[in-house]
Amino acid sequence: MHTRRTHRRTRTGSTRFRAALLAAALLATACSAGGASRSAGSPAAEAAGSTEAATATLTPLAKSTPSELAPYYEQKLGWRDCGVPGFQCATMKAPLDYAKPTEGDVRLAVARKKATGPGKRIGSLLVNPGGPGGSAIGYLQQYAGIGYPAKVRAQYDMVAVDPRGVARSEPVECLDGREMDAYTQTDVTPDDAGETDELVDAYKKFAEGCGADAPKLLRHVSTVEAARDMDVLRAVLGDEKLNYVGASYGTFLGATYAGLFPDRTGRLVLDGAMDPSLPARRLNLEQTAGFETAFQSFAKDCVKQPDCPLGGKGTTPDQVGKNLKSFFEDLDAKPLPAGDADGRKLTESLATTGVIAAMYDEGAWQQLRESLTSAIKEKDGAGLLILSDSYYEREADGGYSNLMFANAAVNCLDLPAAFSSPDEVRKALPDFEKASPVFGEGLAWSSLNCAYWPVQPTGEPHRIKAAGATPIVVVGTTRDPATPYPWAEALADQLSSGRLLTYEGDGHTAYGRGSTCIDSAINTYLLTGTAPKDGKRCS
Repeated sequence: MHTRRTHRRTRTGSTRFRAALLAAALLATACSAGGASRSAGSPAAEAAGSTEAATATLTPLAKSTPSELAPYYEQKLGWRDCGVPGFQCATMKAPLDYAKPTEGDVRLAVARKKATGPGKRIGSLLVNPGGPGGSAIGYLQQYAGIGYPAKVRAQYDMVAVDPRGVARSEPVECLDGREMDAYTQTDVTPDDAGETDELVDAYKKFAEGCGADAPKLLRHVSTVEAARDMDVLRAVLGDEKLNYVGASYGTFLGATYAGLFPDRTGRLVLDGAMDPSLPARRLNLEQTAGFETAFQSFAKDCVKQPDCPLGGKGTTPDQVGKNLKSFFEDLDAKPLPAGDADGRKLTESLATTGVIAAMYDEGAWQQLRESLTSAIKEKDGAGLLILSDSYYEREADGGYSNLMFANAAVNCLDLPAAFSSPDEVRKALPDFEKASPVFGEGLAWSSLNCAYWPVQPTGEPHRIKAAGATPIVVVGTTRDPATPYPWAEALADQLSSGRLLTYEGDGHTAYGRGSTCIDSAINTYLLTGTAPKDGKRCS
């Protein structure tokens, strides 16, 4: 669900793997999953950790634009050269607080690549890779603006805006590079009270850093506010309706736009869909099961290969998982050298992140096998550390993008914490470990971070109906690790005009990942407005 630049040390040559990581979800160590919000029901039910889906529906905003917002809707963008051939950049203003638009602005970075022709220009096509926290501009310049089908780029101005708090749009910052190194190495499978205290302290330090950096902005980086920013951009670009392709968390952002502005919703593609009606704990639990589904698929393939370090032919996926878990436990006791210039070793937490990164695309499975072989048989952790660094957007100089900071800032504002204390995590461990024997424990503890956030959440889970919107294409992949397929089914069912498009396969998201059937259906929709038949399936 988030954009990442390709780490210069990475060995993968798979374009598809990089595209999948451009839409990767973040779970490991730093953040809780999901973009939905507060669980429905009474405060007592919430305190008890209710997992019931919400029944409330997102209410559309008034069709007329409030007069106090007119200066934003009528602003003119000053386009300039981006420094990237073919792209232009600009800065757009939006109110920091839509309820008090006269009390300050937030400046948002926008980029575009104008329609190349020939053929009639349809309008603007806004893209977002998810995260939350992924740079939409990075995604546009590195992938969508050059990699989307030529026919689509010919008829649309390809456009991106970094959401508030993300990348070029007044980015939230929390920790410096060395502090982030320590944070990503924190043990998220604590064995005793001391290790639990260390994990809680790490979450508190992370939260305090974010609060100190941007105390006002941190209260205004919600998905609803980002969706309202997209409507300002739509108007500024001169489009009557918003055309949009969003991946992973970007589907929640796009669906939120449709729920708020159904009459201004154009051709929306929501790929790797989220279910906005689920509370945080259930989101995290179901995503944990999604990673287990993906790992089982990897395990079945791994034992067929001659270089699988986790078992040979005839080894069951469950035994492969036990072998990997045993490797993680060995790392917990004794991290491996990784040849890192900054002296980092491969810890259990970093190795887990590296494995999770490779679950997003089957094109990375060979690299994962090679990295695991080096670590298990040669005691060299470099390969898994490279995968982990790519996931976290750690640069070669030891710095980090603001991806992880923005991710937590949005998630912790959109929804209350999945857990409020270590005791709550311990009680839930059996459920998480049942969902994934390999990843469950770590992902449960990783869901504790929002408990210490300096800003109270403002959102609630809700169903999104978007009554009156034109057909919206919702795409789900049957073995998606990060956005489980049932979420796509749920969102398509909620949307009044939702059309479910299914990819039967592995990996995170489906558009542009090799299925001619999927790509043809989406391209036809974007170019003609004709949505695929609801329930269409591709492989």
